[in-house]
Amino acid sequence: MATTDSPRAPHAFNRYELKYLVPAAGVEEIRREVAARMRPDGNGGPGGYGVWSLYYDTTGLRFYWEKIEGLRFRRKLRVRRYGELGPAPDDAPVSVEIKQRVNRVTQKRRVLLPYRLARELCDGRRRIAHPEADQPFVDEVLELVQRLDLRPTAITGYRREPFVGVDSDLGLRVTFDHRVRGRDRDLDLRAEAENRAIISPHLVVMEVKANERVPYWITDLAARHGLQVRRISKYCQSVEAFGRAPRSVFHVPETDDLTGPRAVERQPG
Repeated sequence: MATTDSPRAPHAFNRYELKYLVPAAGVEEIRREVAARMRPDGNGGPGGYGVWSLYYDTTGLRFYWEKIEGLRFRRKLRVRRYGELGPAPDDAPVSVEIKQRVNRVTQKRRVLLPYRLARELCDGRRRIAHPEADQPFVDEVLELVQRLDLRPTAITGYRREPFVGVDSDLGLRVTFDHRVRGRDRDLDLRAEAENRAIISPHLVVMEVKANERVPYWITDLAARHGLQVRRISKYCQSVEAFGRAPRSVFHVPETDDLTGPRAVERQPG
């Protein structure tokens, strides 16, 4: 997937976020209502695009527990790749991101780096330099990795359909995330490894992001379709789905029948 982001400076976002679980059978109608007021993100293309994230955490899962306990200030570190998984050159672009929550506001800072340098920084724990990267932010990532002894913990992936606001809804973003999968091994964003459903494939995660306030028509749409705001974390889902922590009250079933077999995908996409 092409991106217009430049690695020269970290992109910063301060946003309010709402998340909903939508039955896959009802997505088409909701998408139609959203598309009547918004436009597809130009980076999406037909059918959206893949989003794959490698999350870092401590051996005691500090970032996981901060989310579960609902701390007013919490954060996490991830490396994100867009598009399809599989072999890629060392200079394939990825985003190194620090995402944090301050009270009700989500803040995200990121910088684009070649995958090789991102691995040297986050896995090798070495100071790296890139002529187009914001060095203070890169050094902040390194300090976080070294001080907390962070290490690769889980990968999540999904197919994202993005919509962006127009006119009075500029800054609004609505995404539909399909086939949410993950794995707890082969933690390389270029590996053609087995992934498993960490949320039932019959459910779609709808995320709403707004700079100041979520418009009334969004909350009205959610109410008419019987949707409720959910505390969903794809990272926490992956940790719990693979038995790294007990299932919390926020856990979403990986399958409709909790006693049945979990869906497994061997294809990387």
